[in-house]
Order: sequence, then C-alpha cells, then structure tokens
Amino acid sequence: MRKIGLALALVTATALLAAAGALASPTARMGIQDDAWLRWGPGTLDERLDTLNGLGVRTVRFTLVWREVASRAPADGRDPVDPAYNWAPFDAVLDGLHAHGITPLVTIWGSPGWANGGHPANWLPRSGLGNFAYAASKRYPWVHLWTIWNEPNTAVFSRPVSPALYVKRLLNPAYVLLHRANRTNVVGGGVTSPRATASGMSPTAFMRGMRAAHARLDAYAANPYPSSKRETPFSNLCSWCRTLTMARLPQIRALVTELFGRSKPLWLTEYGYQTNPPDRFIGVSPARQAQLVGQAALRVWQQPGVTVLIHFLVQDEPTIGGWQSGLFTAQGRAKAAKRAFALPLAQLSRRGTRTVLWGQVRPGSGRRPYVIQRWTGNRWLNVGAVKRTGSGGTFRTAVTARKGTKLRVRATQLRDPSPLLVVT
Repeated sequence: MRKIGLALALVTATALLAAAGALASPTARMGIQDDAWLRWGPGTLDERLDTLNGLGVRTVRFTLVWREVASRAPADGRDPVDPAYNWAPFDAVLDGLHAHGITPLVTIWGSPGWANGGHPANWLPRSGLGNFAYAASKRYPWVHLWTIWNEPNTAVFSRPVSPALYVKRLLNPAYVLLHRANRTNVVGGGVTSPRATASGMSPTAFMRGMRAAHARLDAYAANPYPSSKRETPFSNLCSWCRTLTMARLPQIRALVTELFGRSKPLWLTEYGYQTNPPDRFIGVSPARQAQLVGQAALRVWQQPGVTVLIHFLVQDEPTIGGWQSGLFTAQGRAKAAKRAFALPLAQLSRRGTRTVLWGQVRPGSGRRPYVIQRWTGNRWLNVGAVKRTGSGGTFRTAVTARKGTKLRVRATQLRDPSPLLVVT
C-alpha cells in the first residue's frame, strides 16, 4: 500500500452494492485507487481520467483527507461552506470523476490537530468526524459510496488501535450523519488490513470488537493483500497463517455474514501484487502480475456477496520502499497488467481438450464483441467466431485447447489484446 505518503496526500448503483450477500457477484465493481497519481500525476487531470476510461475503470476509490480540508475548527461542522473548510485540494478530482462518469468511492481519513489533541493525522479524533462526513456529502452530492478511515487495525493509520473507539468516534457518527445527509449513501466500515502487526490487531479480532461495539454499516470493507509473492487469489501456501487474504475470500465472506448479517456485502478496497523489477524481494514478474489480475477478478466473480474489487495502484511509486503494484512503472511505461486490467482472462476448468475460460471486456458498455485467439507458434489465429459478452462485459466460453496452449482475448474496439494465458 502507498501508506504514510499516500494517506497524507491522500449513479446510484447503491441498490446493487447493498444487495443481499446471498447474491452472486457477476456485476461486481472492478475499480482502482491511486490518490497521488490522480492529484499530481503526469499530464493534465483530464488526460489521467481519459486513461482510466480507456482501461474501463468505472469506480475509483479516493481519499478525502479531513485534516487538509479543515486545518482549523469550523463554527458549524455540518455546513460545507463554513469558512474553515477548504475543499479546493479535492474538488478537481471529485468533480472530474463525476464529469467522466466514473463513480467515486470516497474514504474519509486523517484527523486535524484541533480534533485529536494536537497529534498526527492517524490519531483518532475525540469528535467531529460525523459532522465532517455530513458536510462532505453535501459538498459532493453525487458521491454515494463511502468508507470510514483506512486500516484502523494498524497503528500506521489508527492510534490507538481500538475497535470500540473506531466505532464510537468514527464509524457510527459518520454512518448516522451520512444517511441523514443523503438517504442513498452507502457506508462501508472496517477497511481492515489482512494481518496483525506488532502494534496492531488481527482483522478477525478487530471485526469481533466492532460487533461488540454495535457497529453500524451498510457494507464491510477489507484490504485482502497476499501474504507472500507465492500466494494466488485461490491458494495460500501458509496453512497456519491467520491472515484474511484473497485466498481466504470465502472465510472473509462467512465472517462478515456471522458478525454483521448476510445482507451486508463485502467490499475489497485495496488489492495488488508488486512487481520485480523493481522490487527484487517481494515482487512477482510483470507477466505473473498480469495473470494474477485476471485470477483476482475471477475469484470475486465466483464469490457471492462480494461487490467491489479495487486494484492498487495506477503507477508504481518511485522509491523501492514504496509500493510497486501499478499498471505502469514509475517512469510511465505500461506493464502487462495494464492490458490485463482492461481484458482480464482466467481459466475456469479443463477436461481433456475442452477448456473453459472466463474474462471481461471492461472498456465500453452493453454486450461487447470479443474473440479468443490461439498462438500457433508463428502467429495468432482466431478460435471460432467473434462473440459478445453479457451486458456487463463479462463472458464465459469453452474452447478446444490442450494443456500448454497459449491463448488470449482480443476485443474488437481495443488496440491491444490481453496478455497470453497458458492452459494448465
């Protein structure tokens, strides 16, 4: 995650996102987050938003930093035009997302010193978060999807680490006042890291603490990052680990149902694999990253009750100590994951030479044309006729392909095909 630096820098599909957890997830929102890239990235903001449109991004998670908006205490915290509020650092991005038809999922984070006793932004405020959330909703009435804080089970983002205080001071006041501001608002709580740290709390313990504190939420949000570069969205080689990663998605879904009810959907608000190069220690190859992008999308498509998956990031951070899970390198060169994000492709099954594929054509709308192609050794050939996706851009198709066959998907309206998939 783009942690300290990101955090400090840092329509109405509402009915769908709040749909019963028993429903499957064929129309889950597949989005992206990169606050710093959106605010200060290369080119103009319109050019950056055009890049997202070209990738088929329809949802962007974006952090609204309370501390930046309200450096001094407002006289009326619920009034968006109170003179203490300065929304300008965030207006351009949120206005731009709205103008480009991209749905924002806004995370409120970062308490001002006047609200937390003069401490840094990660300290929990004594009060005031609910009022700020109300003002934010009035300032941006087209925003209907909200999460409160980020990874409050870690001391990096929350001090103290306390599910009771998180619920009392942050989540419940924001829930009440966001719904009062706009009854179509949907509020996600938790936004937990997948593992316990030396100064933090395991997500499972934190979730149970939220339940004991009578948390109010419309969805539960989690950041199910992998435990290691060997992990896949379907397989965790660490049988003894107690992390809540994508590989344990059914267990996370079951825990949400147990603690908060089957009607509460699960949002996966950060996910990604770093690449080597440049990270030689925990990065996977660019080709492997692209493959895992497709597998993660398939995993969510298969899991009932998961309605959001946010990829992190758009562009790698320039320092190795940062995060390198972008679709572009720090120098702006496209990785294979860029094509995988626009055209995720994964293998569902194989029996003999009958191979079933799953994929998406994210750019565009309606039933989008696509064709599966096979590598012959010297060129790509179409496997059958051009077909069309479902109305949401997803397809499931069977082809004749034995183990080791190299396949890809090409969408007729896009210049670049997907990365290749090797049948296993």
